[in-house]
Amino acid sequence: MSTSHSLSPRPRPRRRVIAAAVAVALTAGTLAALAPVSSASAASYPSWSDVEKAKASKSAQQAKVTQIKGLIADLTAKASAAQKSAEAAGTAYQTAQTKYDDATLTQKKLQSQADDAEQTATASEAQAGQLAAQLGRASANDVTTDILTHPTKSGDLLYELGAMSKLSEQADGIYAQASQDRGVAQGLADKADRAKEALGDLADQAQEKMRAAQTAADQAQASVDAQADNKERLEAQLTLLTTSEKNVEARYVKGVQVEKARLARIAAAAAKAAQTQQGGTGGGSPNASGWVRPTGGYQTSPYGYRLDPYTKNYALHAGVDLAPACYAPIYAAASGTVTFAANGGGYGNEVVIDNGGGISTAYGHIVDGGTLVSVGQHVTAGQQIAKVGSTGWSTGCHLHFETRVNGSAVDPVPFMAARGISV
Repeated sequence: MSTSHSLSPRPRPRRRVIAAAVAVALTAGTLAALAPVSSASAASYPSWSDVEKAKASKSAQQAKVTQIKGLIADLTAKASAAQKSAEAAGTAYQTAQTKYDDATLTQKKLQSQADDAEQTATASEAQAGQLAAQLGRASANDVTTDILTHPTKSGDLLYELGAMSKLSEQADGIYAQASQDRGVAQGLADKADRAKEALGDLADQAQEKMRAAQTAADQAQASVDAQADNKERLEAQLTLLTTSEKNVEARYVKGVQVEKARLARIAAAAAKAAQTQQGGTGGGSPNASGWVRPTGGYQTSPYGYRLDPYTKNYALHAGVDLAPACYAPIYAAASGTVTFAANGGGYGNEVVIDNGGGISTAYGHIVDGGTLVSVGQHVTAGQQIAKVGSTGWSTGCHLHFETRVNGSAVDPVPFMAARGISV
């Protein structure tokens, strides 16, 4: 599970170090502190036996204190740097995704203009053809011969000759317009084709950035886990070195075991709640189409271009915002496989689900620590996958919900309505 954690050190009184050791971070990796220490870890971190031995002399004790403080500072620095890298990768992913979405809409607009121009050109050509046929029928009568053979009707025939001349001029103009319209249509079609070709590269770039963001988030999580695994133990070892407290190691181990049991109870309760969730304004049992509403609350911002309330820039809002309440549950709108669960830049903590058939759904601004699924996990429609938050480019707790077809963002309102769900 990829989540975001605060990495800033918290000042605490020396006597509270053991208590703090119990409140280890809520990650499965934290529990590795109880597992056998690998040779690499043994070479990097002092054992409890090493700490006990260091108390034999002041010089050894001070050296060990310095070593442990250095290790704690190094853990904190590495975790902080990894988290910043994850945030940067998330922003790069969001930028690439936004660029692709903008280009998609531009291509669709060009294609629509090309289609309209094609219809105009076809209509102009048809009108020119009709005039040509009319001129053809008129020219079948030799007006000059009629004037010579029927001089009494010369006035009418001269009028007919003038009319034919006007008709010919009109035909020339319509032919010229038809040719111009055809040129415009072809030019727009060429632009639309070039834009469509560029979409493939932009889509690949967005996918590449998404994978990079996931990798960076996983690495950041590993650093956070390493910090959680070792920092509290190292601080407990400092307590052993610098105080006369007894049974420090035993109390630390017991604290981790208590935390392990508490986490197991939380996980079991969450799993049970996800299985028994029924009805309400979000989640519940999927309808006949296999879809559910992703969360409760009213829609606070629709799909489309808008003045972004966070950046103050005019930009595409590629989804809809639903605002139930902070920490409200977020449900998988349809069954599928999680393809992203990490920092998504402006999306904040984000989950993306591949729902099959070229369809995917995205859920943004998840609260820190509120991502309940991981990449590769299969989820079912209505299963809780996260909790509503205000991470990323957000001015308040809400869910940013996206629907995509073959990678392109589409308006979730008609998309979901076609599947029997109102958002």
